[in-house]
Amino acid sequence: MAKITQKDINDAVWKACDTFRGSIDPSVYKDYVLTMLFIKYLSDVHDDKMEDYLAKYSGDVERAKRAMQHERFIVPEHSHFTFLFDSRNETNIGELINIALADLEEANREKLYSEDGAGIFQNIDFNNSKLGEPKDKNTRLKNLLLDFNKDALNLRPSHLEGNDIIGGAYEYLISNFASDAGKKAGEFYTPSEVSTLLAKLTHSKPGSRICDPTCGSGSLLIKAGQEVGSDNFSLYGQEANGSTWALAVMNMFLHGFDNATIRWGDTIRNPKLKEGDTLMKFDTVVANPPFSLDKWGKVEDKEGDKTTLSYDPESDEYNRFWRGVPPKSKGDWAFICHMIETLNEHGKAGVVVPHGVLFRGSSEGKIRQKTIEENLLEAVIGLPANLFFGTGIPAAILIFNKQKSSNNVLFIDASKQYDPAKNQNKLDEKRHIKPIVDTYREFSEGKHTPGVIEEKFSYVATFDEIQENEFNLNIPRYVDTFEEEAEVDIATVQREIEQLEGELVKVQNEIEVYLKQLIN
Repeated sequence: MAKITQKDINDAVWKACDTFRGSIDPSVYKDYVLTMLFIKYLSDVHDDKMEDYLAKYSGDVERAKRAMQHERFIVPEHSHFTFLFDSRNETNIGELINIALADLEEANREKLYSEDGAGIFQNIDFNNSKLGEPKDKNTRLKNLLLDFNKDALNLRPSHLEGNDIIGGAYEYLISNFASDAGKKAGEFYTPSEVSTLLAKLTHSKPGSRICDPTCGSGSLLIKAGQEVGSDNFSLYGQEANGSTWALAVMNMFLHGFDNATIRWGDTIRNPKLKEGDTLMKFDTVVANPPFSLDKWGKVEDKEGDKTTLSYDPESDEYNRFWRGVPPKSKGDWAFICHMIETLNEHGKAGVVVPHGVLFRGSSEGKIRQKTIEENLLEAVIGLPANLFFGTGIPAAILIFNKQKSSNNVLFIDASKQYDPAKNQNKLDEKRHIKPIVDTYREFSEGKHTPGVIEEKFSYVATFDEIQENEFNLNIPRYVDTFEEEAEVDIATVQREIEQLEGELVKVQNEIEVYLKQLIN
């Protein structure tokens, strides 16, 4: 039997979405498709392992079942995909799937529950009226089960061409959902090329603790781990949205990162990645936080005539905002400050930000100045516009390094380095990502002195230059991107004008002839 390829599975899972297209918004049905992929994967892995044990123990079913209790996941019989598929014509199929999910969670409580007792399936309801009237809902769920029962979706490891095909299919689905659903879905997904770039810029060493404090569906965190080049690393993440947190947890398992720690909660108001009463420290922190988040900080709770503060960044118990408190309408520097405070003594952070972070004044300007004076900022990299789902604005990457080789800062203008595409612009790994990463690595190794590295692309600025610019990091202040206009040949232009005027007279004469013919 031919091995199933990444494309086979990608095509099959995307085809399964036809069950919902046109009647339900992608931001809604994505949860149903991704959850079904997870159930199918666990069920097929279970069957593959069961067959191995039956062969090992000469068909002794009870012995094989006992061995299965020590596998990655326990799959109760009525939580198995086959049971659900065989029940596809039942009038209560939505309820049966819900029960299957609840029992699967309970059988794997340590893996599928948060530390607060929330299960990863608690926000998904296969019996929901969002899926239509009872008859329509049952038809959709039946079709979904039929789609996932096809040969191309046999997810047994022994039938797959590679080890990470399931994780790849999951990423493929999330990427397509983000594209289809626009801004709402784009909030939980960082485009693959941007994740690759950020992972390479922050390149973690073996043994690293890697964190994404706004991890979304986990794609950036996974890329950062894969960039290590070995299995010797640990992943940590936190996500505020419950449904997206569940996606991240499933994503980790589908990529084989069973030991990843993914917490559910607001990173600023309620950081969950802690050791005792202090914030956990990391070797690498990467993030693509929500751009300029409004109302990120102070929370006022009103009880009758009494108002209390449940959170106030001015008195943050972790002292993350000692450099200053960002404005309440723009949370960019709040996330950056959190990231910096969670770096260990040799840690490195990479964060995607809107360009306003580079030059806005007031409290943001003061925070920016202090981080530069601390010699934490290592690089500022401008990205092309229209890379992110749901927004066409250009973004930048900031790199902070606790062990910089100098007090200089690298500026790269990569805004013109992209391949145009219909929905989002794309970065090619060799032509666009590699030159950025190579320039950064050479700079971080001390190979570039202050001044221009490559015309219109990269520049090394000294602390004094940045100070003279009043700590404004706007990239055109450092990388000269001015394009001289081509010289105009006056004589040639004059001849072209005379030619056009002659043609205009000819056309006007022809029009007069036609008008006279019409009148007569």
